[in-house]
Amino acid sequence: MDIKISLDNAYAVSEDVVAREIEGEIIIVPLVAGIGDMEDELYTLNETGKAVWERLDGQKVLREVVEDLSSQFEASAKDIREDVTGFVAELVKRKILVEVSEA
Repeated sequence: MDIKISLDNAYAVSEDVVAREIEGEIIIVPLVAGIGDMEDELYTLNETGKAVWERLDGQKVLREVVEDLSSQFEASAKDIREDVTGFVAELVKRKILVEVSEA
């Protein structure tokens, strides 16, 4: 299944997962079967994933998230855009994130 991610859409955490910050890491726990991979019960995000995750509030469209991260990290806007859309696509595919709206 090919997931289409648009910079003009907003994404938010699925109601089927719970996420908590523990000792500086984001831990994601699926609440229902069929979330993520069967062999993975918990997900943890690295520092970059955490920076993206914290901005996925269902209000900001991805374009705004990318712009925000571009001002925080020393990487090209193109690299950040590709990383963010790839990360979001993977989490949407795993049903951890859901698309909220189109502009």
